[in-house]
Amino acid sequence: MRARLPLLVLALAQLVIALDYNIVYVALPDIGSDLGFAPHHLQWVVSAYVVTTGGFLLLGGRAADLLGRRRTFVAAALVYAGSSLVGGLTESAGVLVAVRAVQGVGGSLLFPATLALINTIYEEGPARNRALAVWGAAGAGGLCFGSLLGGVLVQSFGWPSVFFVNVPMGVALAWAGSRLFPPDGPRAKTRRFDLAGALAATGGVSLLVFWLAHAPQAGWGSPSALVCGALSIVLLTAFAVVEIRSRDPLVPGRLLAHRRLIAAMALTALYSAGFSTLPYFMTLYFRDVREYSAFATGLAFLVPALVTALGTHAGERAVARIGVRRVLAGGMLTGAVGAAALASALTADGPYTRLLPGIVLLGLGQGAVWTGMWIVAASGVPAADQGVASGMASTTLQVGGAVGLALLVALAGGFDHGPPDSARLDGIRAAVFAAAAVLCGGVLLALAPRRAATRVATS
Repeated sequence: MRARLPLLVLALAQLVIALDYNIVYVALPDIGSDLGFAPHHLQWVVSAYVVTTGGFLLLGGRAADLLGRRRTFVAAALVYAGSSLVGGLTESAGVLVAVRAVQGVGGSLLFPATLALINTIYEEGPARNRALAVWGAAGAGGLCFGSLLGGVLVQSFGWPSVFFVNVPMGVALAWAGSRLFPPDGPRAKTRRFDLAGALAATGGVSLLVFWLAHAPQAGWGSPSALVCGALSIVLLTAFAVVEIRSRDPLVPGRLLAHRRLIAAMALTALYSAGFSTLPYFMTLYFRDVREYSAFATGLAFLVPALVTALGTHAGERAVARIGVRRVLAGGMLTGAVGAAALASALTADGPYTRLLPGIVLLGLGQGAVWTGMWIVAASGVPAADQGVASGMASTTLQVGGAVGLALLVALAGGFDHGPPDSARLDGIRAAVFAAAAVLCGGVLLALAPRRAATRVATS
């Protein structure tokens, strides 16, 4: 019971992070009309969260290592609660975007702290793999379940409820974490934050994600996009220079030479570019093409949520039997086949059951890969570096999702021939097929030669 209660809190924290990522999707039309968002600005209700989460993850991981994992967890949960309360009360479009940015900062602190707590509370091997599977079920399922919960809340209580729901959850997580997690030791006086590196990394990654979210709308050759891209390159180059010269770098060089961690970072990027972009296009399909209500759209995501949760559990068991490398390759392949089947089934009419074969395969593959890639990312990393290692892998998760979504949105928007309804469906279908191709790339990465591939002990 002592081991289960902390894991329950950690899983709930991951559920909150995943829900917050896309719970607003279903509410976007109502938010736009109530707060007077211009159509081309509404995307920033989502993008503001993605930009700040991706930009601050390395700093969040380092904070967990230096300030303490429990302290960082509690502070991040309270940031979520406070910003969500403001979001639900606001009547200003600008304030709501700022709230989403602050929620992203909370996520960038909470995610690596949560993962670092799992990787230090539970011993490497079956116990940690099992904990990661439970945590993964909450997170991967939350990406789909967010749309279901969002639909129910919007239909019943209006769009502010998708923010208010986080307030009691955030407060409860902070209270439970402060009592159930091991106390943090005194801060090591020999280690410091590497402020210059933290500022350069945070600014560089934030601008990179902002550029990827902004450029498809403004134009890749527009002045604003070119300036953002150039500044991102300058800051990331400065970060590399600072890290080389620093005696206590934000990202220790030993982690950059850690093959399993680097492989896991590549996998998280492909995972997010493939799996995590699909809820966006499925929401567009259900609401714009099929004209589902907010509640019906949320209900349509119930099956993906349940199957993804089952996939994480099956992935944990499969790792113990056949190894993580085969689980990763099999999960990516299953997801690719599922995405291709789903794209083929997307039509302007027809029953929901036509989509189920693709949805089931996608969910199983997504859950299995989610569990496996975090097992790889934590394997062999010293306890003192678990926070920043989690930040590194989760940064590539966010950047991969931003790159994937930007490219797939641009691809979907290129289908402007024919009637608008037909063009919209063709664009969504093309994006889902492209996501299947991305997941095929993940299969090749997982099956790369063993000297560069991921191999971890499973017992």
